[in-house]
Amino acid sequence: MTRKLPALTPENRAFWQGGADKELRMHHCGECSRFFHPPAPICPRCLSEDVAPKAVSGAGKVVTFTVNHQPWHADLKDPYVVAIVELAEQAGLRFVTNIVGMAPEDVFIDMPVSVCFEQVEDVWLPLFEKAA
Repeated sequence: MTRKLPALTPENRAFWQGGADKELRMHHCGECSRFFHPPAPICPRCLSEDVAPKAVSGAGKVVTFTVNHQPWHADLKDPYVVAIVELAEQAGLRFVTNIVGMAPEDVFIDMPVSVCFEQVEDVWLPLFEKAA
């Protein structure tokens, strides 16, 4: 694979390597009890430093998506779906990902999804597929 991988830092390592344990780990604030993404050393809501990675269910829904027909990257065979997924744990807990394992024309808004991982070197990319 030639895709550029994220630089691992103390703040993001749990997110990018959680797939090794089949866990999607999001940062969680011990002060205000909110999850947030991307990982950071302080909570963006209350500015507390009491933050740590915590496993979430990996269940969510597609908030919006686009089907890309342009071969922007050799590792992504077009057409492919780029989506914003909102996790079940908290309204607004969203991130950009790919929907895999199905034809792009079958993806829809509010589709229930679950996390799956693609390992590339020491990084596990969180991808999503239609929930069973």
